[in-house]
Amino acid sequence: MGYLPNKTLEDLEFFEVTKQIADFAITPLGKSACLEMTPLPDSKAALDALHGVSEYRASFDNDNRIPNHGFEDLSPAIKLLKIENSVLEINSFRNIAAATETVNTLLKFLKKFKNYYPTVNQFSSHLEVNNEIKKEVDGVIDRFGEVRDNASEQLYALRKQIQFLKGKIAQSFNKALSHYNNLDYLDDIRESVVENKRVLAVKSMYRRKVKGGIMGSSKTGSIVFIEPEATLQYSRELQNLLFEETEEVKRILSELTDFLRPMRYQIKSYQSYLLHLDTLYARARHAAVIDALLPILSDQQELEFKNAFHPLLLRAHQLENKKTFPQDIQLSPKSRIVVISGPNAGGKSITLKTVGLLQLMLQSGILIPVHEKSRFCWFDSILTDIGDNQSIENHLSTYSYRLKNMKGFLKKCDDKTLFLIDEFGTGSDPELGGALAEVILEDFYERKSFGLITTHYANLKLLADEQAAMVNANMQFNDKTLEPVFKLVLGEAGSSFTFEVAQKNGIPFSLINRAKKKIERGKVRFDATIAKLQKQRHQMAKTGKSLQEKESKYKDESERLESLNIKLKTKLVSYQELFDHNQRMIVLGNKLNDVAERYFQNNKKRPMIAEILRLVETENSKRKRKSAAQSKKAKAVKKTVEKEVEEKLVTLRKEKKKKKNEAVQPNPLVVLKVGDKVRMLDGKSVGSIDAIEKKKAIVNYGIFTTQVNLDQLELAK
Repeated sequence: MGYLPNKTLEDLEFFEVTKQIADFAITPLGKSACLEMTPLPDSKAALDALHGVSEYRASFDNDNRIPNHGFEDLSPAIKLLKIENSVLEINSFRNIAAATETVNTLLKFLKKFKNYYPTVNQFSSHLEVNNEIKKEVDGVIDRFGEVRDNASEQLYALRKQIQFLKGKIAQSFNKALSHYNNLDYLDDIRESVVENKRVLAVKSMYRRKVKGGIMGSSKTGSIVFIEPEATLQYSRELQNLLFEETEEVKRILSELTDFLRPMRYQIKSYQSYLLHLDTLYARARHAAVIDALLPILSDQQELEFKNAFHPLLLRAHQLENKKTFPQDIQLSPKSRIVVISGPNAGGKSITLKTVGLLQLMLQSGILIPVHEKSRFCWFDSILTDIGDNQSIENHLSTYSYRLKNMKGFLKKCDDKTLFLIDEFGTGSDPELGGALAEVILEDFYERKSFGLITTHYANLKLLADEQAAMVNANMQFNDKTLEPVFKLVLGEAGSSFTFEVAQKNGIPFSLINRAKKKIERGKVRFDATIAKLQKQRHQMAKTGKSLQEKESKYKDESERLESLNIKLKTKLVSYQELFDHNQRMIVLGNKLNDVAERYFQNNKKRPMIAEILRLVETENSKRKRKSAAQSKKAKAVKKTVEKEVEEKLVTLRKEKKKKKNEAVQPNPLVVLKVGDKVRMLDGKSVGSIDAIEKKKAIVNYGIFTTQVNLDQLELAK
């Protein structure tokens, strides 16, 4: 990032978010990495991280869940591998083998499902599967953490001899135990273990009669522990073999360490990869809890958060089963700076912190709780001045500290800067402080910076009205209950409701009246006007919502009727085609009947067959022409029918608005009367009018009668 002071992270409580995320990590290293998260250096890195977290979150809800990524800390082992002739401990070998196997499983899984998790798969593109490490470690160390007997031929032979000697020692000890027990030289306990060796528990009075090495005595001195002479020789041989075994194990582990040493960088990259996955997993779990997602990255410098929640407030309220109010916030080139006014405790500061924290989270690769159609962009600098910043150690007052902060803002602000200032200009004389705040805000405006400020100063509200790309806003306030609604309304300044809030909180009405008299009458009127405008705005919003609902309802009904009209027209065309077809069949049948009649009269086959063939050929030639025409027409209709229907729908909607309050009267070109020969405007069949009722005619087509609107008929020529 261009410029992001640590103060911004502290003001916006960014580290509280990283603490919450760290709780979801499954490894100690992952928790530490989450706590150390800061905004990423550029938009590409942030977007890659956001896509990775988004894909990881999606894996929780499908059958192809990303496999476990847990691992033990390999850092001590990696450091030892760097030192020549060093030897790793058995536990380190097992941890390296387990981590390698975990990475292998993940690489194979992500390769198989790369279409589901393209970004997460891309994070592992520099890694390769390594089957040798696990194979070599498992060949030396078993699942109990012991070096295998067959790790080397020498070790196998030594352990075989050790087992043989242990058998000899047990055999000789049991023989001595039986012998001295029969002589009643042994105490009731008979035997014990000293220095990992079996010893005889000899009564003190018989210690000189038992041959062997004294290993100790009881606290009272009544028992002497003696290793029988028969087992002493075997024990010495066993000690020598155990020493040789230890040396052989060291040699084997040294060889295994030398095998892993060239792979140190690969092992290190495996751990880095698993650590990165743990941070992705923690962010994905955090996103699932607060219902966070990835909004749309805009190709313009704009910010539009819909239904945006402050993540820390949302999480706290979730634990307390309390409702959290979402915010709608928008910054664009046409409204780069928003001046928020209104009463204290109305949610102005929370709005500032919500915008700043959500933007910081996105630029750190963390999903945010907003509507999916929200939009965001990248800011090189995010500057904040929120809360009481009095500096005791620097002996600066609040106002002096804030001025010093403004000096830093003026150095860094540009068109890629987002600034957030709470209670802009306070801490000094209202008129003088307000004037200075106004010129500073004008400077930010001229630099084309983006930002939100909260203020009670009237001159800043007026400035926002005068500048094209600056807009007033207020936190909606219920003027009856004087409770905050936690909704940002753009386009108008907010009243501070100073006297109303004072009255609600029990300040005597007489004191409030005296206070009103002490200030300029114009100021009271200005504040009262703003309060009145807010009430009107609230009422208009309710009316507008009602009108929108009605318009939506009428629109749906209009579309339903239009669809029904199209269906009816289609059915009418189908019936007309069926009627035309039947008429053709009747004509053809009559012709065939005439041929049959002539054959009946003259009994001549040849003329009859010739006549039938002529009829068939005539009909077939018609079918060919019709088929070619229909095929061509079908293609043309297929391309244009949807376009025509849509154009008609658009035209009808426009006409409906124009003719909403007008009754359209049809103007028939010809006055039709009973007995007239008529046809439909888009039909060929001719019928006669049997009766006329109101604006509809009963038309007789011979085979059937139908009722048709008069404006859909024309005289048949």
